[in-house]
Amino acid sequence: MEHRAIARTAVAVTELGFGAAPIANLYTPVTDAEAQAAVDAAWDCGIRYFDTAPHYGLGLSERRLGAALTRRRREDFVISTKVGRLLVENPTPTGSDLANGFAVSDTLTRQLDYSADGVRRSLDASLERLGLDRVDIVFVHDPVDHMDVVIREAIPALIRLRDQGVIGAVGVGMNLWEPLRRAVIETDIDVVMVAGRWTLLDRSAAPLLEACDANDCSVIAAAPFNSGILAQDWPGASSYFDYGPAPDEVLARARALARACETGGAALPQAALQFPLRHPSVAGVVAGMGTARQVTEDAALLATPVPDAAWDAITRVAG
Repeated sequence: MEHRAIARTAVAVTELGFGAAPIANLYTPVTDAEAQAAVDAAWDCGIRYFDTAPHYGLGLSERRLGAALTRRRREDFVISTKVGRLLVENPTPTGSDLANGFAVSDTLTRQLDYSADGVRRSLDASLERLGLDRVDIVFVHDPVDHMDVVIREAIPALIRLRDQGVIGAVGVGMNLWEPLRRAVIETDIDVVMVAGRWTLLDRSAAPLLEACDANDCSVIAAAPFNSGILAQDWPGASSYFDYGPAPDEVLARARALARACETGGAALPQAALQFPLRHPSVAGVVAGMGTARQVTEDAALLATPVPDAAWDAITRVAG
């Protein structure tokens, strides 16, 4: 699988990255063996970039991913994790974290902390859960209403770690493109992770990508299927878009894209996974993968080129 460089750094990611939220019991339990099998399948398919975060399963994603990669040579893979949410003892546990999307016990809870000290403590805890002495990319995670402190403290702290060689690249990640654009323009970050806003269906992050291109900053496009609506050849009436039922107008646009793909000899999920990579600033696409079958299906979608006729038909539909 092809690698692409993260601008200005020595880090390079595979075009398809393994999103490790699903192996942390996202919505439904996954066994340790299933998580291991998914990571092994990713490796067999040539995926060498793995993305995780403390938020995913209250640390379970990091623990399972670290365990699954323990027998691999460290120089052969790239890991990104995230800072901004410290895991602390939960004073009022209910027994489950499903309210936050994960079928795990809630003996821990998330404490937002985008300070320089919080960033360092978060990274140290992540390294312990992963069983590693370094990670390649660190993203500040979802600082939607905290951009001032992120720009003042979190990013400078991570840049110091980058300059010391402790981490390879510094980034910010969320599903809103406007704060990401601010970070690109006002700081010296290397990469942004934008979720669900540079997809076949939602291209609202175009101004962000323009800023990245102008400032030599790479993009990781996450959530290429927009919560599932683009993951099927024909979007059904019960399709989800951005974590909720798809509105009628969104469903209609998705079906128009599906027809365009079919006309050009492609499938909607195939085009959805490959679309972000057509922009020169995009280094990789990260898709959530919870099973070995999902991994092999996604890898096959990436490996089969979308015909030019399909892209032409998609362009006519999308405008």
